[in-house]
Amino acid sequence: MKVNVHAVNFSVDQKLVNFIQERMDSLEKYYDKVVFADVYLKTENSSEKENKCVDIKMNVPGDEFVVQKKCKTFEEAVVSAAEALERSLLKRKEKLRTHI
Repeated sequence: MKVNVHAVNFSVDQKLVNFIQERMDSLEKYYDKVVFADVYLKTENSSEKENKCVDIKMNVPGDEFVVQKKCKTFEEAVVSAAEALERSLLKRKEKLRTHI
């Protein structure tokens, strides 16, 4: 799957990009028709500890999933968002099976 990582107002290191790519690739075992995913990383200026925000927009034929998570670290937010996408992909797959 093609994963585009966009960091807003900072540069992202290769280690984080590789982590995101691995996590997104693992979603293909739940639904193999994923076209691409756009991952947006940004930090919010606030006094809260949970200021790392991850938005993932995943495109599948005929649909698009958008998940936004906010956590203490980008890795934690990516894992949380990937779990939410996993549930969405499984739900879509089940829905497609009932229509066939």
